[in-house]
Amino acid sequence: MSRRLALALPLLVLATGAAAHHGWGAYDADAPLTLAGRIERVEQGPHATLWLRAGDRTWEVVLAPPTRMANRGLPVSSLQPGQEVEVLGYVHRQREDELRAEWIRPAGAPRPVQLR
Repeated sequence: MSRRLALALPLLVLATGAAAHHGWGAYDADAPLTLAGRIERVEQGPHATLWLRAGDRTWEVVLAPPTRMANRGLPVSSLQPGQEVEVLGYVHRQREDELRAEWIRPAGAPRPVQLR
């Protein structure tokens, strides 16, 4: 019995990780949206995420994986609460305050950083 469990455990872990990852099809790629505002908080995970106060609402903005962001010249650690940024992305089809970012431009940067 323990041998079966040992063999099945890696498969269970892989399946759990795949189920937790969201597909990009959940975002409306036909309706791009640009937001400008101030970062409230930043978190790292499989994808970096920031909470952006734009106008009268706070958006959860899903960025690229931290390694990709660093490779593109924008380490997640350079994004800080209080910092102003502009993002272009796509709104989640079911969560109206979630945006998947295609690019991000910190205030004062000469050009946006492409995330995808």
